[in-house]
Amino acid sequence: MREKTDKRRAHEEFVRTAFAAVHDRLVAVMQAYPELDELPVFYQELIDILYGIDRLRMSLGAVAWAARWTRDHKGGLAKDVRYGEDTVIGRKRAIARLASVVHQIDDDLIFLNEVRNVLRKIPYIEDAFTIVVAGYPNVGKSSFIRRVSTADPEVASYPFTTKAVIVGHYGVGHDRIQLIDTPGVLDRPAAERNAIEQQAMSAIMHVADVILFIIDASEHCGYSIEHQLHLLEEIISLVDVPIVAAVNKTDLKSLEGYPNISTGTGEGVDELFTTLCAYRTVRPPSYTRSNKNSDKTSDDRPAIERG
Repeated sequence: MREKTDKRRAHEEFVRTAFAAVHDRLVAVMQAYPELDELPVFYQELIDILYGIDRLRMSLGAVAWAARWTRDHKGGLAKDVRYGEDTVIGRKRAIARLASVVHQIDDDLIFLNEVRNVLRKIPYIEDAFTIVVAGYPNVGKSSFIRRVSTADPEVASYPFTTKAVIVGHYGVGHDRIQLIDTPGVLDRPAAERNAIEQQAMSAIMHVADVILFIIDASEHCGYSIEHQLHLLEEIISLVDVPIVAAVNKTDLKSLEGYPNISTGTGEGVDELFTTLCAYRTVRPPSYTRSNKNSDKTSDDRPAIERG
């Protein structure tokens, strides 16, 4: 009789342990993600661009349901095993039910693992004075960043070299200035822009304290000066931070009325960087990235410097 009781207890404990292990693992999956509503707007938009934030919420909700199920049914199923007529069959049934629940969220677990592996590689954007470098593809944004910061973005002679936001820093005493290299954006309706361009626009709208818009007047980038300036006007209408428009590749062609630089030779780069840093100010204690642009109206237009 004692041996039979011990076996029943062992089968019960096996079920309890299995349910507890699965529950803890599911909770760990959820805890690997922050509260989405508490993320800065930039990160929320980035998740939405890459994966769809509603889809992510649904998958997290499915895992939460499975975690609750394992917690709520652990005790009852374990007791059924101990006090049932056949403990071995009872144990198999309990584990089968557990496996069935986990199987229902297989796709969600795979999706969440994929998202986590990508999001963990996204550079951390500090709440520091931030210069966002924007413009068409191949105008010299990455080359400028390499000249003045710690970032080492890929530089090549073909468009869309930068596939995601890249963060660099420049030390100023005990503080740091943050520079963000954005993927190139084309002058076209927002609905037609791809995920790479959407990431750039999100950084422009939600992260910048000042924007450097680089123009290639030589049109060596493959895009006309008219299209580049039209994109500049669109950005001006969307943000309420200062914008500095500068012309790069002046060894090929300069443009009157703008700061002219060459990221290839370094000509004018330091002076332009000094101009950008002049916008660095002490922020009020209430400042957060989440409230940036929150009070913008259609009549609010940022100052634009052309030299």
